[in-house]
Amino acid sequence: MNTISEIKNDIINKKFAPIYLLMGEEEFYIDNITNLFIEDVLTEEEKQFNLNILYGKETSVDQIISICKKYPLMSKYQIVLIKEAQDLSRTFDGLVDYFKNPLKSTILIINYKHKSIDKRKTSFKELKKNGKVFESKKLYDNQVQNWISDTINSAGFSIDRKSVSLINEHLGNSLSTISNEINKLLDIKKKEKVIESDDIEKYVGISKEFNNFELRKALGEKNYNKAFQIAQYFSENPNSNPIVVTISIIFDFFNKLLLFHSNNSLNDSKIASLLGVNPFFIKEFKTASINYNLKQVVSIISILRDYDMFSKGVGVKKADPSLLKELVVKIINIS
Repeated sequence: MNTISEIKNDIINKKFAPIYLLMGEEEFYIDNITNLFIEDVLTEEEKQFNLNILYGKETSVDQIISICKKYPLMSKYQIVLIKEAQDLSRTFDGLVDYFKNPLKSTILIINYKHKSIDKRKTSFKELKKNGKVFESKKLYDNQVQNWISDTINSAGFSIDRKSVSLINEHLGNSLSTISNEINKLLDIKKKEKVIESDDIEKYVGISKEFNNFELRKALGEKNYNKAFQIAQYFSENPNSNPIVVTISIIFDFFNKLLLFHSNNSLNDSKIASLLGVNPFFIKEFKTASINYNLKQVVSIISILRDYDMFSKGVGVKKADPSLLKELVVKIINIS
């Protein structure tokens, strides 16, 4: 597999492989690399005749090959970009003959999003011989949080760890979504150069007091009043705080706490790596491990499985927002 740096160097040095397969679950890097090709390889005049953008649902393998075999007009290269190439999955192998003998003046860029091509296929093996492959994998929570910090810091701004976690928790792990919100924050805060939790609440639309991050922390601390207050707020604002998402986050916390109990002899760095979290959050697991023993954690995970089903309307319970308040009571009062 090739790295982003290797492909960016191709663009900088104007030395291109005839084929670039950009595949995987995380679309941010796929879009980022694709945009670099479109912006930097051809001039605006050259793009008029030599930039061909096709979509997997609307084109056929024969059409792609036909365009790829054309020579550029008044330019050294032409770009053939296949967006949503995953929609060609049933006929993708039909490109194998072109992969074996691609035209050097054509730069074929294949956006294969949300999944990866089977690396055992002949088409993949032939493509790799004459082209370059970048696989864009989804990042874990701790990797996403490091990415957020690095992105903001590299822009000359500072941000505290809690604010980073709030962004991650509210926006999920989609780097494209996060990037858009970060760019908005950077523009708004360009004078101060500091991003704080108040900014996240104001501009990203998340309450610094009532969010899944604070609920998880309150449960770990067995802070009944705060946990129930947050659950009440969520019950009153179900559209902004889907119970299915909240239960998933709580389940993830206690699942990690189970691992923590089983590996608490490791140092903070090693156990953070095992849990897939930033070492900054290990103190939360230490506190929770004191408040919930191993047997209780196992029981809570079982309860969470039940309430996950209830929240989806499965079983005798109704899928209503009050379920979360009931769940909070059961977790904190576990015996």
